[in-house]
Amino acid sequence: MSTQQAALELSPPTQSASPKSTHVVAAAVTPQLRFYDKWSPRWLALPFPLFLLLLWYVAARFEWVAPQVLPSPQAVLQTFIDLVASGEMFDNLKISLLRVLLGFGVGLVGGLLLGVAMGLSPVFKDYVYPLFKAFSQVPVLGWLPLLMLLVGIDEALKIILISKAALVPIALNTYKGIENVPARYVEVARVLKFSRWQLLWRVIFPAALPPIWNGVRYGFTHAWLALVVVELLASSEGLGYMIVFGRQLFQLDVVMAAVVVVGVVGYTLDQVLARIEVVLLGWRRSGF
Repeated sequence: MSTQQAALELSPPTQSASPKSTHVVAAAVTPQLRFYDKWSPRWLALPFPLFLLLLWYVAARFEWVAPQVLPSPQAVLQTFIDLVASGEMFDNLKISLLRVLLGFGVGLVGGLLLGVAMGLSPVFKDYVYPLFKAFSQVPVLGWLPLLMLLVGIDEALKIILISKAALVPIALNTYKGIENVPARYVEVARVLKFSRWQLLWRVIFPAALPPIWNGVRYGFTHAWLALVVVELLASSEGLGYMIVFGRQLFQLDVVMAAVVVVGVVGYTLDQVLARIEVVLLGWRRSGF
């Protein structure tokens, strides 16, 4: 077997498609997309949001919808500036970020431990996986009444619900990532007489890292969504509370300003994880 053939045999499966590989597949299926290859995806993403913003402006300008229901973009921008100037926006954003980071951290550690245990131990998986699947089917709001009786409505409730939202995708992707490590990798490691720790740290975990990281990103997205839901229902501070507060006072400009901040902050944090992914998985591009 030649060196190139051996490299192809040992190359890992594509478990996390890069933007470039996605474009290659899309171009193969729909050749007309090649026309857009010269444009940056960032520029291609702008027209639709700009169209929605223009539609919003026109709808508010000609009062297609009552201003009390749909405030104009200028009113929302002015409200956002006022909230930032008064410090109210930053105070609530800081509280929300602390909650999501703490809850996500708990879910991350628990999800990784659970996923690794299920991936490495068939006996543990047989005992735990059915219960885990049943546990994962219950949405975050399904646990809210029970947890409110057990732990009250303080910070513990929010952290538990956020960590649960993050734990499920992280544990599931970690388990599946380890389970789907190609058997030929393990066979090669045994031929090379790797120890158990070498097999774990030099073969199994690196091969399973792409799906594990996908689980981490999904977990953070779920944690961020759970944060807003929890703050909508049981909180007196945070971005979710700002949305509820604005709705109760019928100040839709406050509601929309908070919604925009939730979307922008969530997208920004996901992009930070995407940058970390490039660093963590950069060795795969250079290695193969």
